[in-house]
Amino acid sequence: MASTPLRAASFSPAEVQQRLEAGACWVRCGARLYDLTGFLRQHPGGEQLLRARAGQDVSADLDGPPHRHSANARRWLEQYYVGELQGDSQGSVENGAAAFANTQKTDLAMEPKLKVVDWDKDLVDWQKPLLWQVGYLGEKYDEWVHQPVTRPIRLFYSDFVESLSKTAWYSVPVIWMPLMLYLGWSHYRTLAQGNVRLFATFTTEYSVAMPESVFPGLFILGMLLWSLIEYLIHRFLFHMKPPSDSYYLITLHFILHGQHHKAPFDESRLVFPPAPASLVIAFFYAVLQLLLPEAVGGTVFSGGLLGYVLYDMTHYYLHFGSPHKGSYLYNMKAHHVKHHFAHQKSGFGISTKFWDYFFHTLMPEEPHPKMQ
Repeated sequence: MASTPLRAASFSPAEVQQRLEAGACWVRCGARLYDLTGFLRQHPGGEQLLRARAGQDVSADLDGPPHRHSANARRWLEQYYVGELQGDSQGSVENGAAAFANTQKTDLAMEPKLKVVDWDKDLVDWQKPLLWQVGYLGEKYDEWVHQPVTRPIRLFYSDFVESLSKTAWYSVPVIWMPLMLYLGWSHYRTLAQGNVRLFATFTTEYSVAMPESVFPGLFILGMLLWSLIEYLIHRFLFHMKPPSDSYYLITLHFILHGQHHKAPFDESRLVFPPAPASLVIAFFYAVLQLLLPEAVGGTVFSGGLLGYVLYDMTHYYLHFGSPHKGSYLYNMKAHHVKHHFAHQKSGFGISTKFWDYFFHTLMPEEPHPKMQ
């Protein structure tokens, strides 16, 4: 006797709508329903894709570029199959998706504006490392690099060198917080001995004693100095516009910061990798040691190092966190989203807007932002 096939679960448009409003990401191909909630939340750009694709028919996406092998894409999708849609799949579900969009898009300033890319016709070959290609874009580079994509990127041919250009977010506190604590405590003990004097190298008559009580002030000064350095580097180095005829300066800009604007949801490239970061950190430490007494410069450096850690953690959270509406981090996230997707030549502060206020680089207010 032939076995009776299992009957697929069926869902009404109202049931699908309830799941969408609860935050799930269900998509469909015709009348077939798929739950991509878990997958999207575990991958870069998941939150943005969740908002953009929930409740929609993805048949055209699977059949068009970049999915040339649509059969493989459909087989991948089948693992997330949950059932069939009841009723008018072309009418009721579209209305449900529209209603879901209205419930989700409560703050358009937080929505990224992404360009649909035909990967086969893009200016670079995405199957190869990008670092060696971008320098040839010339005058097209500036426009291309500010058209963000949701996919990760590869920079180098060598797997080892590529691994040094990426890192997980938690490597920053794991590596640098112990160093900050050690240096802070070590230099505090030196100050507590009472024999540290400022300007003693130049004059003994007018040198200033530096007791242990100055430690908090020097530490906070280091944090404030870092916030200024963060702003200046972001504005003048990361957002320099390389000459269109300079292959090497375009390549340098891309590896420093252009890669981040091209792929802002690549979570492995959101914080400074330890290997190159150690060179920059060592440079700042050496400069402070040359300019100031060891304990004074070391204390300022410790505060700056904490400022750097907070900056990198804030930057990662602004991309992947979900701060409460109206909170400080919510406002900074909206500020940073607009920097990425609308006003790349302003809004350079990451952890604070203070220096944007001070140097008049705040982004223009948009009381009624529109979404593409």
